[in-house]
Amino acid sequence: MDLQSTAAGIGALADETRRALYEYVVAQAEPVGREQAASALGIAQHNVNFHLDRLVAEGLLEVEFRRLSGRSGPGAGRPSKLYRRAAREFAVSLPPRRYDLVGDILAAAVTRAGEGSSLPESLQAAAHDIGVDVGRSAEGLDTGEPLGAMAEVLRSQGYEPRVADDVVELSNCPFDTLAHKHTTLVCGLNRDFVEGVADGLGCSQVAACLEPEPGMCCVKVRTAS
Repeated sequence: MDLQSTAAGIGALADETRRALYEYVVAQAEPVGREQAASALGIAQHNVNFHLDRLVAEGLLEVEFRRLSGRSGPGAGRPSKLYRRAAREFAVSLPPRRYDLVGDILAAAVTRAGEGSSLPESLQAAAHDIGVDVGRSAEGLDTGEPLGAMAEVLRSQGYEPRVADDVVELSNCPFDTLAHKHTTLVCGLNRDFVEGVADGLGCSQVAACLEPEPGMCCVKVRTAS
């Protein structure tokens, strides 16, 4: 999900009436009709209709149609328009954070360790393999320019890369809070993940190097010597 659509969705809740409607709908056990929402919140029906449909347009709510009478066939009346929380998730972090990615790596490592591998080996392999998957899933990149290709993929993962000569510097650590608390572990996973991205892209000409410095990600991507 891109930042623009995420910001628009969350921004829709800045309106007090719209936010109250959203909170009411998601608190109910069953989908909510327009009349029910208007009555519960004491809001004019035309305002409720407008705001509920805006929440749908921004991906915060979903719609279903159902006859509340339970009857079907001629004379049963038109189905009611009902609203429920959308399955879409919204998350904004500036600068970008990817703690979900760390969670995926740790879960995969625990699975490997349960199959007999040592924990350090499992962590390294899991981070590398997930990086490989990310690299392989990238499309339309010119891997003849390996540093540029790496920068594009790592940008999509929140690293905020800067390409300069024979190095890609990563100006943001997507795992920042964890890296401060568990530096050796997280920086190691970071390097293995970035190395996996390179392998997934087929960029054998580059290497992920641990080169920590203040205010930057601990990893740099360099042209392999």
